[in-house]
Amino acid sequence: MKSLMNKLFKVVAFLVVAVLALAAFVWIAFNSIDSERNSGTTYYSYIIVNTFPHDTSAFTEGLVYSDGFLYESTGLNGASSLRCVDLATGNIVLKTVLSQAYFGEGIAIVDDRIIQLTWDSRIGFVYNKTSFILLDNFTYSTEGWGLTYDGKHLIMSDGSDTLFFLDKETFQQVKQIHVHEDNTSIVNLNELEYVNGEVYANIWRQQKIAIINPESGQVKAYIDLATLQGPTSSNSEAVLNGIAYDAEEERLFVTGKYWSNLYEIKLASAD
Repeated sequence: MKSLMNKLFKVVAFLVVAVLALAAFVWIAFNSIDSERNSGTTYYSYIIVNTFPHDTSAFTEGLVYSDGFLYESTGLNGASSLRCVDLATGNIVLKTVLSQAYFGEGIAIVDDRIIQLTWDSRIGFVYNKTSFILLDNFTYSTEGWGLTYDGKHLIMSDGSDTLFFLDKETFQQVKQIHVHEDNTSIVNLNELEYVNGEVYANIWRQQKIAIINPESGQVKAYIDLATLQGPTSSNSEAVLNGIAYDAEEERLFVTGKYWSNLYEIKLASAD
């Protein structure tokens, strides 16, 4: 009898330990999730306000809205260009083609100039905004991916977790910030847009946009665009890439490489 009681005691003790261990695991997991939710990062969904045509041959690398037109930089060696595009029709109003040696990347407008990066040539070009006449060029020490302008500095990405701030006249680096979400580095930062004091960044090969504090580098929010309709083809390069903002009308535009549509969207709660 004593032996049986001992065995029962051991079984009960084992079950109690197992239940306590499971409860501890669930508690830790729940609090981890709750901690992530309360980390300060906001998640947005979207509402499509308008849909506009987009050139399906455009390997979109840079996008800016100004004075009623879209300015677009396209990539790939032999297909890179700078374009002025009519928003309503998608028709190209003005275009200049880059040499086959260059892979076009991000663009930004500074006063009456358009600044365009190239990918691995580490050279940027400066154009007259109205005529697209080439005015100048400059060099930088990293790859060139995305580019935007905050009214004081050019802000450049190179595919890493770093944003570089450049002097708008000399194009020399003034400072840099490390982009992160709490303790996690956010890499593959691509096309950029400066919107109401924040930097919006496409994350390459992800259907979302990071909203970044340009002072601290902290990701404040994400825009989840996973359900936004891109090309129906299986082309793995046809990814979301292209953000433009109309500050006067407060309109946000997004598109992607080879996409047939450019969308005006409005942010909405993800709940």
